[in-house]
Amino acid sequence: MKKNYKAAAILLIVQGGLMEFSVFIGVIPLLLLGVEQGTISEHFSFIVPYLQDNLYLMMVMSGVFGALRLIGAIGILRDRLWGLALSVINCIVTMALMISLLPAGNLDGIFSGTALILILTAYFGTQKISDAVAEAPARVEQHQ
Repeated sequence: MKKNYKAAAILLIVQGGLMEFSVFIGVIPLLLLGVEQGTISEHFSFIVPYLQDNLYLMMVMSGVFGALRLIGAIGILRDRLWGLALSVINCIVTMALMISLLPAGNLDGIFSGTALILILTAYFGTQKISDAVAEAPARVEQHQ
């Protein structure tokens, strides 16, 4: 397995485990202790008011993203193509949503963007665009 895949998987594990899934784990004691959502919202701010007003729901959503990110990273480490595809999807979705989660979205974007670059460079390697374009007509003819 290429080093870039392993590095990307480690980044995704750090992002998914420490940044996202741990937030989900943190919501459990808050709910059990009956802490009001408004109390938590005083310490965190997001650019989108809906997220600010529904912080507990966002914390649960963070758990879903974290679990999917961890599963994708484990798939990459086990050399599974589905793990690669899931991780690319996670990175792209995160890059699209990071603006909504500012200021925390900045760090998400750095982790996801770096992991995406590592995955793409490992997958495509040094293949040139001109070579891929030149081979495209032959592939089309081959499928007919």
